[in-house]
Amino acid sequence: MSERDLAAFAENALGHRFNDPFLLERALSHSSTAGDSYERLEFLGDRVLGMIIARWLFERFPNEPEGKLSHRLNALVARDTCAEVGRRLGLPQRIRVGRQAREDGAHHGDNVIGDVVEALIGALLLDGGFDVAEQFVRRSWVGLLENQGAAPKHPKSALQELAAARGRRAPAYETVARSGAHHSPRFTVRVSVKGLGEAEAEGSSKQEAETAAAELLLSRLQ
Repeated sequence: MSERDLAAFAENALGHRFNDPFLLERALSHSSTAGDSYERLEFLGDRVLGMIIARWLFERFPNEPEGKLSHRLNALVARDTCAEVGRRLGLPQRIRVGRQAREDGAHHGDNVIGDVVEALIGALLLDGGFDVAEQFVRRSWVGLLENQGAAPKHPKSALQELAAARGRRAPAYETVARSGAHHSPRFTVRVSVKGLGEAEAEGSSKQEAETAAAELLLSRLQ
């Protein structure tokens, strides 16, 4: 994208005119490119997102205990949730990736899109301050938060509780396969609960695959 296109994207999608356009360019650049990548900004944005969502939940649900707030937080900052936000922003076609990574479709995966969303939050913080970053998060996540209803329970936590309720040991997770390029891996994980069953699922990270496997086994046992 040209500098003008980047500026228009920032104003329309992020609600901010960058004083330092390089921050925006770096937030959209994958490590497979020759220049600086989004990784340090993603590290920062991840923490900022957690802080903003945590404070928002604290205000929005004044009577909920810590455990339920944690379930809500985990769902709202999860990689697939960030990727959902990123797709709504039109990020896949704007992420800068190297030739091989593009051929592998890295810019369409939840991991990369979610990381770029967090990197953009970090860039907004550095360029415009905390209020600018918070405005972007609240605007982009408001529908997700309001549509949660009851506090969601993470599939791995729910499976562990189900196993305990049925007098079984905690679920065991095993990575049974890894495929794909280094920048776009795919993991297959098997979860098993002795005496109840097992399930396998794939994901672009071990955590994502474990969650998907837990969700699948839960659907079979409930």
